[in-house]
Amino acid sequence: MADLSTYERVIKEDRAARESKQWRGTLLEYLEVVRNDPTTTKLAHARIYDLIMAPGLRNIHDTDDPRTKRLYKDEPLKVYNFFADEFFGIERTIAQIVRYFHSASLKGEESRQVLYLMGPVGSGKSSLVERVQRGLEQAPPIYAIEGCPMNEEPLHLIPRHLRREFEKMLGVHVEGDLCPVCRYRLRTEFNQRYEEFPVITRNFSKRNRVGVGVVPPVDPNNQDTSVLIGSEDISKLDQYSEGDPRVLELNGALNVGDRGVVEFIEVFKNETEYLHAMITATQEKVIPAPGRHGMVYVDTCIIAHSNEAEWQKFKADHTNEAILDRIVVVKVPYNLRLSEEVKIYQKIIRNSDFRAHVAPHTLEMASMFAILSRLEPTSKCDLMTKLRLYNGEEVVEKGRTKKIDVQELKEDTKREGMNGISTRFIMKALDNALSDNVSGNCINPINVREALIQMTKEADLPDDTRKQYLEFLQDTLHKEYLDMLEKEITRAFVYSYQEQAESLFQNYLDHAEAYVNKTKVRDRNTKEELPPDEGFLKSIEEQIAIIGSAADGFRQEVIAYLWATSRRGDKVSYRSYEPLKEAIEKKLMTSVRDISRIITKARTRDEEQGEKYSAMVKNLLENGYCESCVDVVLKYAANNLWKD
Repeated sequence: MADLSTYERVIKEDRAARESKQWRGTLLEYLEVVRNDPTTTKLAHARIYDLIMAPGLRNIHDTDDPRTKRLYKDEPLKVYNFFADEFFGIERTIAQIVRYFHSASLKGEESRQVLYLMGPVGSGKSSLVERVQRGLEQAPPIYAIEGCPMNEEPLHLIPRHLRREFEKMLGVHVEGDLCPVCRYRLRTEFNQRYEEFPVITRNFSKRNRVGVGVVPPVDPNNQDTSVLIGSEDISKLDQYSEGDPRVLELNGALNVGDRGVVEFIEVFKNETEYLHAMITATQEKVIPAPGRHGMVYVDTCIIAHSNEAEWQKFKADHTNEAILDRIVVVKVPYNLRLSEEVKIYQKIIRNSDFRAHVAPHTLEMASMFAILSRLEPTSKCDLMTKLRLYNGEEVVEKGRTKKIDVQELKEDTKREGMNGISTRFIMKALDNALSDNVSGNCINPINVREALIQMTKEADLPDDTRKQYLEFLQDTLHKEYLDMLEKEITRAFVYSYQEQAESLFQNYLDHAEAYVNKTKVRDRNTKEELPPDEGFLKSIEEQIAIIGSAADGFRQEVIAYLWATSRRGDKVSYRSYEPLKEAIEKKLMTSVRDISRIITKARTRDEEQGEKYSAMVKNLLENGYCESCVDVVLKYAANNLWKD
């Protein structure tokens, strides 16, 4: 247990570590620092780009997940570790953001444009900006002129006529001019001896307003530009003339964000005139100083965000063309991948005080509802099939894998992912479900679905939207969960489910291969050579409606697919070929359906049934259920599955 000396030691070690990273010297000493490391003087966009790239990146195909490989095929998409642990399913959006910073870091046109994130509520716009801000706060300190209200680059002290010579000596480009406050101090305090001007290191800090500025939406009736560019201290006007830099308070968001980033929240809620300072800061890299003090150089990255309705309204006004031309728009849609949506809720729960037990499939069912609400209908398949395809799954219909090009599905849509149910809506439903089951301290697919139904009924939605959402919850997802539950209970009933599935698979392969090649099957135990068992083959195939003449083609496809898989060196298992996997699972489910029905529904059980029931419950508990939810789920199964 920690005592006072332990606390004191931790405090002292932290202080010593921080002080060891601090540097103080003159401009002359700073020039030597720059000569040894020219990247010290990098501009804001380059600094942020380097921050993003520092933790590394990987190709999206470098994964063991076959769904991801299937979904992205040959698309050369990168996953950036800087964002990877916090953002899921928006890899293309992040790639666009990184491309902006890369171009801007090379001082291209985008370095003089605003990065604007546009998307629905709760899609992650603010979180993306916050991640950049936190990245800056964790970055190494910057060198700045001591006492400068804008923490500006010390090389600004070098007079214009000497810059070319210093650029050659240092191997850097000097950009920008001194702010009025530092220019005044150089003249009065240092008598123009700029080489003696003190330089220090400063850490980025959102709370201390160092390198991270934030502009909230301002009341249109009271838009004071001092929020952006600072103001004049009226109390000092008695002492100094209006043109004296000592009256300046350069503490606006654009001043504060020099060397770093400025965030404009709900940017288009502001009047157009108010946005001109933002555009000048990016395009010209200057902002007006308050009063009569000319223009001030500023090096900052401006990231703005708002929802689509505000963007469309702003874009529709042709008088805003000058501003529109200086904006790089990146859409931040809702995630449309089921596996990634589940990760979003797992992350939110992990970072919260939510300590209840979460039953298997709970987050999956909630995620399915969220994604179904975000998808656009298509004539090529139903929405549940579309959801599975977008998740990189193989969808089997009548024994065949559905051949639908996901890219074509996406190209057929106009605004997919730009509206629907937000993550916040789902999290509220999880909280509501828990408040209804405080005693069990557990949420499960049944009470979460009930919470979602209740919230949808109460939500302010158009009637047709509400009707569709309730259909998803009361019909589509009800059936979907029953399918999941039946498989779950089957797995819990069948002793060593995996082994039995593999055994069925290997037997099917032996007999199908013999049938296709017109050879015999060697019995693994007796070593006898027997003709292929067509009755056994049919008993598997009929589970997925493969009957009659279709069986020959199916068997040939299975053997050809698995032969190609093994030739590539991939491991072959009962999960390898989706249609056959489905057939084997259904076969196992059929074989235990009657006994499952008897045992889950029986009010009184004989000794053998009791043992099997206890074994099933034990398996379910080992697979993630708790005492509370296993009881609820089995009662639900008894009432809804295997109805007589």
